[in-house]
Amino acid sequence: MNAIRPPAVAGMFYPASAAGLRADVDRLLAAAPANTMTQQPKALIVPHAGYVYSGPTAARAYATLAPWRATIRRVVLLGPTHRVPVRGLALPASEAFATPLGEVRVDAAARAALAGLPQVVVSETAHAQEHSLEVHLPFLQRALDDFSLLPLAVGHATPENVAEVLERLWGGPETLLVISSDLSHFLPYATAQQVDGETCRHILDLATDIDPHQACGAFPVNGLLLAAQRHGLRPTLLDLCNSGDTAGDRQRVVGYAAFAFHEADHG
Repeated sequence: MNAIRPPAVAGMFYPASAAGLRADVDRLLAAAPANTMTQQPKALIVPHAGYVYSGPTAARAYATLAPWRATIRRVVLLGPTHRVPVRGLALPASEAFATPLGEVRVDAAARAALAGLPQVVVSETAHAQEHSLEVHLPFLQRALDDFSLLPLAVGHATPENVAEVLERLWGGPETLLVISSDLSHFLPYATAQQVDGETCRHILDLATDIDPHQACGAFPVNGLLLAAQRHGLRPTLLDLCNSGDTAGDRQRVVGYAAFAFHEADHG
């Protein structure tokens, strides 16, 4: 087994050259609106399409991390499986994930913290061709300083299954949770706006009944929302658009939203 998971979608979802990728990500981050947040995000929901489609929305989320780029040392990254079915949540066997920008080590202590959970399996095949996690890594590599990664490919899992995993990995300010999800798929532009607007209201209400037709990452999203309820996290919608707004036609669009979650201000 290769100890390093090589990039699978470089040259398709994002540039394959290090220089081109660095320039693209830095341009997207620089174009994001100025960060007005005074509190470090504990969690993000970020889309995972090709950068030409959802890159500006993803950048809105990752740009919020700038004041804490040295504080965040571990990223727990959950995304849906698109190619290999998984029941529960799948860890990779690999010890690092590579992108054209370099390698990100898999956090061995975080992996060990999940030992004994029946909903967590190890499946290198679930990760080998999966884009929903990979496309976030170049953004994280440019937005943060040194960090380790705990990547989980999420198949069918209850909110409780996912929330239990997040609970074990919650940590403190050094740990960032990232949930990878697009919204609706292949609806006409106006219909998608309506459907995605309703889905965003569910997320802002911390409702854990989102289904995969509303968000392809519904299973990890619902788990985060349950954990957010328990930890008093409050979501903020950073951006909402669809591929008809960026690089696609408006007959069949895919929706994208970015959210940041903070601890509620009790002061």
